[in-house]
Amino acid sequence: MTVGLYRPGDTVLHRLPVGAKLLGLAVLSVAIVALRGPLIAVGFLVVAVVFALIGRLDLAATARALRAVLIIAVLVALLQWWLFTFDRALESLLDLVSLALLALTLTVTTPTTETLDAVVRWIGPLRRVGLDPERVALTIAMAIQALPGTLALGVETRDAARARGLGRSPRAYLTPFVIRVVARAHETGDALKARGLGD
Repeated sequence: MTVGLYRPGDTVLHRLPVGAKLLGLAVLSVAIVALRGPLIAVGFLVVAVVFALIGRLDLAATARALRAVLIIAVLVALLQWWLFTFDRALESLLDLVSLALLALTLTVTTPTTETLDAVVRWIGPLRRVGLDPERVALTIAMAIQALPGTLALGVETRDAARARGLGRSPRAYLTPFVIRVVARAHETGDALKARGLGD
């Protein structure tokens, strides 16, 4: 799982300011969603692959990180094909993969601390209306850290269900998974309250 995992390097993307990278990601994301057509989607996928090559993303780690996204993208594409047309399905598939690859490239080439510091700077003026930038940054950091942990809980719960011979039962997997995720959220909340951050 490479979410939130920065890989040091000396590429152009590593040296770019975090603001420029976030702005570029936002512009490209809007363009991918707004511009229609399978040929345009192919073009954006090429752009995403070029950025990944420039950032020197590890091929094996990238494939692992995109595997879940690819499964979801294929399911969405099949639904689009059934409801609309093959061109619409292909466009949806390529757009989702492009968005995921661009986001992954940003994550791998940008330290999480730099991103959070930038968020704190940008929303600093909102202190006047009662918004705490540090609290917002803490929330984002916790979300980034919680995702790999939640995925690990899912794998553990699935393996436990299989060990009991209940691998095909959604209830045997989903019920304990939800309970464990909620329990972890309560533990995190209690820890924040103990440090005076729960209000």
